Amino acid sequence: MVAIEDYVSRVEGTCGAEKDVIVIFKYEKKDEAIKRILAKAQLKNSIAGIIFELGFGDFSFRLYSSGKAIFRSIKNREELNGILDDLLL
Repeated sequence: MVAIEDYVSRVEGTCGAEKDVIVIFKYEKKDEAIKRILAKAQLKNSIAGIIFELGFGDFSFRLYSSGKAIFRSIKNREELNGILDDLLL
């Protein structure tokens, strides 16, 4: 069974009302993760095909072609895991 841990290398930052959380994808899975996220999230803006401004539900985030995503205003780890579940699995 595929799990979030198969895609995510690490999570940096702290969760909280106005905190941003950085998710770094595993190098060997980053292209697949980016493809899955772009298929499910709403594209708001793209900068040179390397930075994507995306929306998913009530959340907005940036996805970088380097394999990093920055989620805005994540309240807790459970909320982040739910978003990642929906986007990646």
